[in-house]
Amino acid sequence: MKRIESKTARLKHIGQARPMPRAASKPTAQCVLIALIAACLLPAFADGASAGTPPTGLSTEGHDSRIDLVWDRVSDTDQDLFNIYRAEHADGPWKKLNAYPHTIHVYSDFIGKNGRTYHYRVTRWIDDETDFSRVRVDKRTRSDQQVRGTESAPSDSASATTHEMNGEEFLDSMQKACFRYFWDFGHAVSGLAREGFLHRRSTTATGGTGFGMVTIMVGADRGFVTREQAAERLLKMVTFLEEKAERYHGLWSHHLRGDTGQTIPFAGKEDNGGDIVESAFLMEGMLTIREYFDRDNPVENELRQRITRLWEQAQWSWYLQPGDKMLTWHWSPNYGFVKNHKFRGFNECMIAYLLAMASPTHSIPADCYYLGWAGNVDRYVNGRTYYDIKQPVGNPLGGPLFFTHYSYIGLDPHQLTDAYTNYYDNNRAISLIQHRYAIDNPNNHQGYGQLVWGLTASQNPRGYKAHQPGANSDRDDGTIAPTAAISAFPYTPDESTATLKHFYYEMGPRLWGPFGFRDAFNLGADWVSPSYLAIDQGPMVPMIENHRTGLPWKMFMKSDVAKAILEKLEEARPAAKRP
Repeated sequence: MKRIESKTARLKHIGQARPMPRAASKPTAQCVLIALIAACLLPAFADGASAGTPPTGLSTEGHDSRIDLVWDRVSDTDQDLFNIYRAEHADGPWKKLNAYPHTIHVYSDFIGKNGRTYHYRVTRWIDDETDFSRVRVDKRTRSDQQVRGTESAPSDSASATTHEMNGEEFLDSMQKACFRYFWDFGHAVSGLAREGFLHRRSTTATGGTGFGMVTIMVGADRGFVTREQAAERLLKMVTFLEEKAERYHGLWSHHLRGDTGQTIPFAGKEDNGGDIVESAFLMEGMLTIREYFDRDNPVENELRQRITRLWEQAQWSWYLQPGDKMLTWHWSPNYGFVKNHKFRGFNECMIAYLLAMASPTHSIPADCYYLGWAGNVDRYVNGRTYYDIKQPVGNPLGGPLFFTHYSYIGLDPHQLTDAYTNYYDNNRAISLIQHRYAIDNPNNHQGYGQLVWGLTASQNPRGYKAHQPGANSDRDDGTIAPTAAISAFPYTPDESTATLKHFYYEMGPRLWGPFGFRDAFNLGADWVSPSYLAIDQGPMVPMIENHRTGLPWKMFMKSDVAKAILEKLEEARPAAKRP
């Protein structure tokens, strides 16, 4: 599971401090007092006389109930601190909006009303001696961080107006906010998706990057960026994955450094090698974008060629230990299969088995689907009814909702039927069961109901957990993650739409941030996560789009890989066991 790291990382010093000019004569006490007051007030109001190069490229965009700001990136590390100021008139007065130092060049001002025009400008801290990792920790614990340094001159101002949006415009707006996590917050060197907003800025996530690639594809199709910009960024990411990122029999680690490609051990020192599940999420994303970027030009040609090489070099069969039918999650060049984590369904990992079966170069036997993935059929097949809804396969009450999201970013569950179920029907059943579970609310958690639902893996007031339904279960601790209901859009469009609007219009002032909804909230604990996670941000844009146009599903399913998956699934059917 994802963990927030807290080791110290010093903020990069920018520029040199300006010495105070020597006075020509001894100042009076009154002059000294005025000077001290001015020294305190000028930075607070972002006066143009402040020292240092101001942020550049500030742009604003009005949405329903909010105004979004984006400005130019300052450094590749993104370890920079900003203040954001707003005014009703172009000449001020200016009010600082952020209570804590703002740590990224994206900001969203949730106003809650339409027809409001505001002006904005931004400053940054120069010659700062503040520990950047300390700022991240303090944001998480709501304590204050004293910023030591000099505030820059303000940027040029920009203005925008909030305005009502229709249904399609509203969904565009939701997708664009989440898109910015991968586009504006993606690692500056590699473009890969950072693990989390409050994680070390050098840590990137393999699976989250796969989701982010599909998100960028959707963003290009919706006009958030041009097709050419998206193709260039994706080529940068794929080139890094091929040329710099460490691979282990063709697969990647869970975490890697976004600047060097070196592996970052995830679940202990033995987890310093390949991760077949995270690599499968990444590969699914790459294979999906390979189909979309199909034009005959140098960038898109190279993008497709590199993805094809990576696909053919992935040695999925290495992760099937001799004599086994179940895949092993990890392999280490130092410790081998010592973790020995063999996995089966039903959970988020289906795509790993299907890609391994469909590989043109390093495939596993097709019967691994029924003898490994499905395994013990009496455990895999459910068949029970919850809240008047029959659940074909999976844990009681379905488990966390990410089980129905990660493998189906590109893989269309409508077209996936095995001996036990059709997976669109199964995923819809699990989503509806979760919705009715929240209405029933057997653990009496504050806020649960028809409009507040969705248990999945996310942060919570005590850390991180794979939340799931269950009466008297510690897996349901009152924490709701917006990604759960929003990523269920293809399965529960009516319920997800109502919840999305409730989260935004009724809870937006608390839940909304620079990249859309914060990771999670717990009303009973009066807690809202200050962070975002790539694996929770990642499914939302693709799954909303799968509801709207089916674009990610269409792209992946037209590939030769999808055809091979369906053929292998049929080939495996004789190995199926009946419960």
